[in-house]
Amino acid sequence: MSTPLLHPSTRRWELDALRGLMLVLMTLTHMPTMYSLPSGQPFGFVSAAEGFVFLSAFMAGRVYGQRARRDGVAAMQTAYHERALRLYLCQLALLLLAFTVIAWLGVHNRQGGVTGLLEFFFIDPRSAVVGAALLLHNPPLLDILPLYIALMLLSPWLLRHALHSGWSAVLALSALLWLAEQWGLGLTLHGLAVSMTGLPIPYKDMGAFHWLAWQALWIAGLWLGARQQPLPRMPLWVVVPAAVYAAGMLLWRHMVGQDPMPGVPAVGLLLDKWSLGPLRVLNFASVFVLLVASGPWLKRVLPRPLPLELLGRHALSVFCAHIVIALFTLAFFGSTEVVRPWRTDVALLAGAFAGLFAVAMAVQAHERRGRRPAPVWRSGPQVR
Repeated sequence: MSTPLLHPSTRRWELDALRGLMLVLMTLTHMPTMYSLPSGQPFGFVSAAEGFVFLSAFMAGRVYGQRARRDGVAAMQTAYHERALRLYLCQLALLLLAFTVIAWLGVHNRQGGVTGLLEFFFIDPRSAVVGAALLLHNPPLLDILPLYIALMLLSPWLLRHALHSGWSAVLALSALLWLAEQWGLGLTLHGLAVSMTGLPIPYKDMGAFHWLAWQALWIAGLWLGARQQPLPRMPLWVVVPAAVYAAGMLLWRHMVGQDPMPGVPAVGLLLDKWSLGPLRVLNFASVFVLLVASGPWLKRVLPRPLPLELLGRHALSVFCAHIVIALFTLAFFGSTEVVRPWRTDVALLAGAFAGLFAVAMAVQAHERRGRRPAPVWRSGPQVR
């Protein structure tokens, strides 16, 4: 998401452009068109969500780590909490829209895509509303911000510890939690949460992202960003295996489709998106290595992608806008199972991206007005 503490002159435009690319891919995936499925995981068994979370963590570590060193840990912690509050208010606004206007439109238009997305709300409205406010019930499309909020609340404590005692214990604990999630720790904790709150929220309705797994991706990005040092130069003995593995996963993904090995669920678990299976983590790491190794060369030979940079610079506003557009599209035009002419789907995507760029430009114009110094009015000689 966007990081308002960064002065425009110190921003890394290439990171903004990468986040903009992640937003484009997420929009293509979440918009219910015939292009949704082919757009998912285009670079192998790794999706835009992994890139978006990792980049957001890297930027948070960079910006808030800088704040802690400059203004102190207390100022850093306050800035984190203010950001988390803003994210929470955005989530509440999206939930209010989903549980009122979108739910009514879904029923009125008989759109199963929306009513299925809000299934638990229609079954138990009270538990759904209370659980969503507590970040325990997270419907599809609305389950990324709760993960981000929880990690933003956790991050200042992690940074406080790391700045005083180093990152070794934090990274080791994070890896252990990721490993425990592969063996079902999240499901066990779900039972405890239900018994403590009395909210009968099914495990699947707590959100697709398994937080205990995804925290590892966030903490890795936070650690790299907080180091305040350039990323290390990748040696050839690391780059070559990464290139081979990334190429193999890319070919595998586009030869067999989204399911890596139909009929063999064990292989699917190793590449599972929601629990960040081990082979998937390796796929992400290999792509990361290749980006770091080729980044300087890409910056020299490729033109600066200003449209992507614009989207990435205002990531939070654009992200929320893409959720709103996807929800209204589902409510009026149906899910990906509805057969529509390709021209209709192209028009829907064109309208969606026009909306995202309009939001980004509006936010940028508002920020520029806010940064503009107030005019100094010259007054004439005063008569005493």
